[in-house]
This record gives sequence, structure tokens and C-alpha cells, in this order.
Amino acid sequence: MASPLSQFEVSEMVPLELAGYNVSFTNSSLFMVITLVLVSLFMLGGMRQASMVPGRWQVMVEMCYEFIAKMINDTAGSEGRRYFPFVLTLFMFILFANLIGMLPLSHIIPGLHIFTVTSHIAVTFAMALFVFLGVTIIGFIKHGIGFLKFFVPGDAPLALLPLLVVIEIVSYLSRPVSLSVRLFANMVAGHTMLKVFGGFVVSLGALGGVLSIAGLLPFSFIVVLTGLELLVACLQAYVFAVLTCIYLNDALHMH
Repeated sequence: MASPLSQFEVSEMVPLELAGYNVSFTNSSLFMVITLVLVSLFMLGGMRQASMVPGRWQVMVEMCYEFIAKMINDTAGSEGRRYFPFVLTLFMFILFANLIGMLPLSHIIPGLHIFTVTSHIAVTFAMALFVFLGVTIIGFIKHGIGFLKFFVPGDAPLALLPLLVVIEIVSYLSRPVSLSVRLFANMVAGHTMLKVFGGFVVSLGALGGVLSIAGLLPFSFIVVLTGLELLVACLQAYVFAVLTCIYLNDALHMH
């Protein structure tokens, strides 16, 4: 039986090398492209024939639009609205990438093994680092050198000020790590659990006889875990987006 962690292996599909660097097209690259295509089709298709009385597809697109718009307005205020396209794109990409990882595509398309791109720390850290650098640049553009006051707690005792400044800086620099690890760890843990219980069902069912009934217990766990994992997939996309908005609010308003 394959290891539960084998589903996270990155494999080359089109070997490429550029200036001595391996830039091969991998299964991770493939599912990133699939995610981008599906997100684009979902958004553009839902608004292709927009009407005053929206259909189901248009309603879903508008719900996503209004959900992110309200999130930005509640966390970053009116100044954060200009960054709406970025936050919406980030949310939709993570949401679709998480949900695609739940699809049994290997049973539909032989030879195509499902891959969850958000289960790799390289992908989640790249997104988190982009958010971190972006909001930091925005903070310095808006406030100039005064943005450094963000690391100085107000009304702090003078004797503790050096220690508190160091703590604030370390906390700020840890943002991309915590943001990326949270998404990565949840995806890896959930998919690993599903694979483990799936292995139990196959093993017990293959024995036949009375023992095959024992496979019903891990199978029931799979049903529950699948529902939980779908919830986590949506929740983690929301958490990543709302934290991005909070960091954006810190850069715009320094609080």
C-alpha cells in the first residue's frame, strides 16, 4: 500500500532546465494552472450574461464578490478597497486549490493523481511572503519612515521599550511563517488522515467475510472527515484572506 505521504510528492511531467536551474513543469505546476483556469471560468462565466435577476451561477460569483468586499471594508476600511482585486484573487485561488485537492480525479481520469498545491510549504510561503512584502511596502509608501513607529507600543514604560520593540519586530517578521504554516499544516494533516482511513477500508474490505464489516467503521470516519476537510478547505481560504486584510489595515492605519 502506498504511503499516506506519497500524495504530496512533486513529480516532473515536462523536464526543463534553464541556465543550470531545474524549471521543470511538475504536477504541482499542472494543478496551479488547473486552479487558475477554473477560477477564471467560474468568475467570467458567472458574469458573462449578468442580469438584474441573477441565475444561480451569477449569485455564487456575486456572493464571493460581496463576501470579500465586506471583509476588506470591515477590517481595512475604505482605503483598503483599492486592494480588493488582489485579496479576491488570493482567496479564490486558495479556495479552489483546496477544493480541487478533494476531488477523486484519479478515478475519473486514469493516470492523473490528485495534487493539492496548498499542501506544500513552498507554495504557501511564497504567497505569504508576497503578502508580507506587499503590505510592508505599502506601509512605507503611505507613512514613510514613520511606519517604524508601528513597532513602538504606545504608552510603554521607557525601561521596557527596547525589549518590547524587539518583540514587536520578531512578531512582525514571523507573519509570513505563521500565515504559510497554518494553511500548509491543515492541508497536509487532513489529507493524510483521509488517506490513512482509506487504507483501513481497503485493507479490511479485501479480507472479506466478517472482517469486511469492520471496514464500515473507518469508512464512516472517512465520510465525517471528508465533510470536515471541506469545511477546513473553505475556512483556511477565509483565514488567509482575512489575515491579509488585517495586515493591510496595519500598513494603512498603523494599528
